[in-house]
Amino acid sequence: MMDQKLIDKYNVPVPRYTSYPPANFFTTFTNKQYLEAVEESNDARNNHISFYIHMPFCRRLCHYCGCNSYPMKRPEVVNAYIDCLHQEIDRVAAHLRKDRKISQIHYGGGSPTAIPAAQLKELNDHMLSLFPTIEHPEIAIEAHPGFLTSADWQALVDCHFNRFSIGVQDFDEKVLKAVNRQPSQLPMEEIFKILRKAGATINMDFLFGLPYQTPDSFQRAIEKASDLHPDRLVTFSYGHVPWVFKRQQILEKLGLPNAEDKNEMFQRAATVMERAGYYQLGLDHFVLPEDELYIARQQKILHRNFQGYCTLRTTGQVYAFGVTGISQLDGAYAQNGKDIEEYIQNIQAGDLCIRKGYALSHAQRLVREVIESLMCNYHFSFRAIADHLRVTSQEVKDACHLDPNILQDMQDDGIITWDGDTLSMTDERSPFVRNVAASLDPLMVNTDRKFSKPI
Repeated sequence: MMDQKLIDKYNVPVPRYTSYPPANFFTTFTNKQYLEAVEESNDARNNHISFYIHMPFCRRLCHYCGCNSYPMKRPEVVNAYIDCLHQEIDRVAAHLRKDRKISQIHYGGGSPTAIPAAQLKELNDHMLSLFPTIEHPEIAIEAHPGFLTSADWQALVDCHFNRFSIGVQDFDEKVLKAVNRQPSQLPMEEIFKILRKAGATINMDFLFGLPYQTPDSFQRAIEKASDLHPDRLVTFSYGHVPWVFKRQQILEKLGLPNAEDKNEMFQRAATVMERAGYYQLGLDHFVLPEDELYIARQQKILHRNFQGYCTLRTTGQVYAFGVTGISQLDGAYAQNGKDIEEYIQNIQAGDLCIRKGYALSHAQRLVREVIESLMCNYHFSFRAIADHLRVTSQEVKDACHLDPNILQDMQDDGIITWDGDTLSMTDERSPFVRNVAASLDPLMVNTDRKFSKPI
């Protein structure tokens, strides 16, 4: 187990680094700036296309949720929203080179599975009609099992989805009731039978750090999950940011596990998954040795975008559609506005609805490579990154915030090994990879931004 002194020292607010720069550094961005970045993305080194569809609607809002989700709207509003997604797709696709290939389609939310399967299929058919695909593209959806019958699961399979991320969060109904989440309508074994028959791959997503969870109870949940043998299992650490998402204040009143208990939950989950033949990937994923993500991690070429971990084969420029969707391009990020009615009005008027974004400088693109490599592979080499980007090692170092005293302190604490060029996380200290990334980030020097804690 990790020393409590180390937990106390490093369990401080730092970015999650699902992007660099983090999303709370985004500033005002325009539709024109976005379309210019889209045009530029046609000439990026990796120009595969990754489409992201944001479905903001939920039948029930979970108290812990840090996503951009909203209560289910009237059918006419939902239908108008879906129609606007089709229009937005066409509007952006007009600026993309037609020889580029789709490598990923991903639906997030909200609860994408709250939308009728027929409408999801129409969206998939639309996108797949516009561009060719790579061999075996990943077409994924985040699925809430609380409201889906066996017929619903089969209908989703018929929509071309080949990867399902099932949002279990916990099997304990006391925990689920406390956070206002509907338990699975079907036994998980029945869901697996339907999806396995279709040849789909299955992720199971869990969340630790919720009210009434204990190391013992969370271990039991992960043991039950490992018996089902999903392709991937994800253990997200609950990020408590009530100043951003007010409904999280409800959980404070119920009581949240302390950092020591949260760390033990994760360590026990990792032990269970290791014994079941899984390997840890990044902060929170557990995968089987034949998984292409694990192979990429072994080769130190794993990537990540807002959709999660990906390989060189499936990674691409991300073009996001729908409210709050974030496009993740080679030179810029662009985020749609959050108001559903405003989004519909803008799209129906023949426009886009970009409100925030960030144009990366040359130096920030270098820092992004360093932090992405560290977050995904727990390792980076300035020399290797410089060779990949065709710049000098010193140029990459100068772009980062390198404080020898901080790095030496982390090395003394057994968190990293560092020789002046190559930095690697030690296995037992991997939960603090966010801290190491933050120490290299120039944007974190004297920042006033707020973040969640790593544990």
